[in-house]
Amino acid sequence: MLQKVWVSSPGSWALQESNSHRQGKKRCWKCRFVRTIIQHPCRRHAPKRSRRERMLRKIQICLCFCFVSGLLYEISLLSSSVFSYLPMGQHYLTPEQVLNLGKSIIFLETTERLEPPPLVSCSVESAARIYQDRPIILFMRGLNNETALDMNTSYAAFSLLSSMKNVFIFPLQMETIFQETPLLPWYNQVVPEQEKNWVHVSSDASRLALIWKYGGIYMDTDVISIRPIPQQSFLAAQKSRFSSNGIFGFPARHKFVWDCMENFVLKYNGNIWGNQGPFLMTRMLKTLCNLTDFQGTEDHSCQNISFLNPQRFYPIPYPAWGRYYQVWDKSPSFNHSYALHLWNFMNRNRKVVEAGSNTLAEKLYKTYCPTTYEDLIQNAKHRDLPSPEDA
Repeated sequence: MLQKVWVSSPGSWALQESNSHRQGKKRCWKCRFVRTIIQHPCRRHAPKRSRRERMLRKIQICLCFCFVSGLLYEISLLSSSVFSYLPMGQHYLTPEQVLNLGKSIIFLETTERLEPPPLVSCSVESAARIYQDRPIILFMRGLNNETALDMNTSYAAFSLLSSMKNVFIFPLQMETIFQETPLLPWYNQVVPEQEKNWVHVSSDASRLALIWKYGGIYMDTDVISIRPIPQQSFLAAQKSRFSSNGIFGFPARHKFVWDCMENFVLKYNGNIWGNQGPFLMTRMLKTLCNLTDFQGTEDHSCQNISFLNPQRFYPIPYPAWGRYYQVWDKSPSFNHSYALHLWNFMNRNRKVVEAGSNTLAEKLYKTYCPTTYEDLIQNAKHRDLPSPEDA
């Protein structure tokens, strides 16, 4: 079991409907509770009750009220949208409790930083808005079980994300995640300090283990969601005949993901960037089917795995990544896209979204992560205010 940890999200998930019946009786105890309220004998004809009987009757009524309230609450949890109708507070849930509900959208932060930058915040926020009926989980390597971050934390992004009902933030505990997978022996032997690309390699491994165990969709933290992905088992083509591992989704315990974990260990080479990432996904997909070039905007399918057209997530290819931070005469509609990958790994000069710049990225922030964008504007205003020394 994963350890219990504070969740910086006002979400409650772990209620289940229960059925208790006593065998051999036509009426259950629930019915008798309700009957105590419905059947009131007329006071004028009823004999006087003792003080003890009156007290027992009051206790019965109180218990019945509590039972009915709890039943109504459970019914509300089972309504069409868990997140839309519940008054939320701070809750203590394990990652496993949230993940076991299935259909999670998973993000990973494998650096030690505790303040998610705006692009990470935008990625998580946009997913939370597009997938309002699904848990959005951000695993962070820098967190631990003693870290207590709440709505009043000095980290602005935590306050922003924790205000969203379906966002959960958990520590990334790799040894726990890798349990019962082919990755655990590899993890126990590898020396992170000696790994050239450990941040990327550890992320590649963690996403495979999480999706295999619990199912759902994995997304990189530089992916902005713009509409729901309809497929359940899919890989994202970065270009023809080449798969990304920045976005993919499968049901829990899918054989393809297990095979990827085995190949991860068998072909491990941490000195080659992407060897356990997109190159792994591509070579494993090639073992199942003959990859061909995409024509138009159609998707490919191979043994019940959808290989989605590059237009779905990569309409702007990586050589042209800088166009996201340029001003367009006419912004593209992205009608064929489910999400947009902003190629942060290519962003060596650390270009950022600036309020008022009118770049394509700024317009995406305004549309798909407006709270993050509003926070950007506020921070820009604070930076522009003169300091007391300047005054």
